[in-house]
Amino acid sequence: MKNNIKALALAAAVLCAMPQARAANANEEATKRHFAALVAPGKEPKLAELTMFFTMMPKGGDLHHHYSGAIYAEQYLEWVDKEGFCVNKTSYTIEKTKPAAGCLSGQDVMNDNTVLANLLQRWSDKDFYNHSGIQSPPDRQFFDTFAYFNPVASTNAVDGVQRLKQRAIQENLSYIETIYEIAPIAQDTDFDKKALAGGVSDADFAALSAKLDQDQAYQGWIGAYLKNVETVSAGIDDANFTLRYQPFALRFLAPSQVFAQIASSFKLATSNPKIVGVNIVGQESVNVSMRDYALHMQMFKFLKTKYPSVKLALHAGELSLGMVPQEGLTFHIKDAIEVAGASRIGHGMDIAHESNPLAIMKEMHDKKIAVEVNLSSNDFILGIKDQAHPVTLYRKYGVPYVLSTDDAGVSRNNLSGEYVLYAARYQPDYAEVKKLSYDSIRYSFLADADKQRLLKALDGKFAKFEAEIAGSDAKAKR
Repeated sequence: MKNNIKALALAAAVLCAMPQARAANANEEATKRHFAALVAPGKEPKLAELTMFFTMMPKGGDLHHHYSGAIYAEQYLEWVDKEGFCVNKTSYTIEKTKPAAGCLSGQDVMNDNTVLANLLQRWSDKDFYNHSGIQSPPDRQFFDTFAYFNPVASTNAVDGVQRLKQRAIQENLSYIETIYEIAPIAQDTDFDKKALAGGVSDADFAALSAKLDQDQAYQGWIGAYLKNVETVSAGIDDANFTLRYQPFALRFLAPSQVFAQIASSFKLATSNPKIVGVNIVGQESVNVSMRDYALHMQMFKFLKTKYPSVKLALHAGELSLGMVPQEGLTFHIKDAIEVAGASRIGHGMDIAHESNPLAIMKEMHDKKIAVEVNLSSNDFILGIKDQAHPVTLYRKYGVPYVLSTDDAGVSRNNLSGEYVLYAARYQPDYAEVKKLSYDSIRYSFLADADKQRLLKALDGKFAKFEAEIAGSDAKAKR
């Protein structure tokens, strides 16, 4: 009798769910048709409607996100005043002194339209292609911005992550995995001499690791970093938003400094579950970055053996033809994967120039090593877009990839805008852009329980979104 009652209850539940499932499927089909009309082949993409569509559409995560580069210049000007600093009216640099003649408060800059416009042209990419002033090349423009706001970039971080959360929620973004702060650093000149002579080995890495373990100042910095993450992350995670962190090394520093930063990054990632991976950043095309690239990958390999559970999302292949000698384009992505053990690749722009690119992409496909694609950044820094962009290769050969912002404050963009660019350029169908949203959670470094939580929430958000699109289409047809 009890079994019959249970069977009847189950059957009733299934019958009740069927109309809801049919409605959900109908809404998804209506959304597919709506989206197809926005990117119809042979017609100009409907950019305004695409912008609205992707602002409304749930976006899982932003996996290539630099905290300091994500803050807008206007917010940094607020922090200039909070810290009691000023902005030099001639050089537009921040001076750690009180406002005086020739050195303005952040509010004074905001109140002077001409000064603010000039500052934004230095602290971001704003107006770069929209005026005729003498300018440095785009890549230098981009990387030079950080020196302007760096004096306040690590201040007021609680305010900073709250702003990022508010903006993410506004554009229906659930998760950010931010490359947060420079990792703790130390230097060993003897190691540097040996490294520059081409003679370091795993034994030298081990010896330097042992020295770092005894360096009280270095260990204290690691402790301070952990406290920083605990402070800024308090109250951030909720039903609408989740934030995780990656410490980073700067690839253009001395070899021992880079090793110390990578080593501290690994240690941090095993000390706090909110620190989910490690990274290496900085302009890849400058001399030291190119000279030491293979050495850096060996450092990651050594430390990955010591800390096998730590995940790597490495900037690799952010290069274009002519930027460096041709041989420099042939191995960066491959070594990041096969030597360092990267789980994700940031940028991956030089894949077409790498030795045996088909084999590399097959390996990425088979091992599910995703590429973090940054369309606006790649266009501005490298001049690569449209059919020249290697996302066309990753798409063709089944390499997983996700869309991300890189430095939204410098580029003055957001993730919705990256989806608009992708849709306008490559005319995907709705299923593909929906998969990109889900993949940005699937390929995140979140713990499995958090990943499942966000994927389940994404199901509900897409059901609501598709119902809204289907309803608006139905009204428009009346």
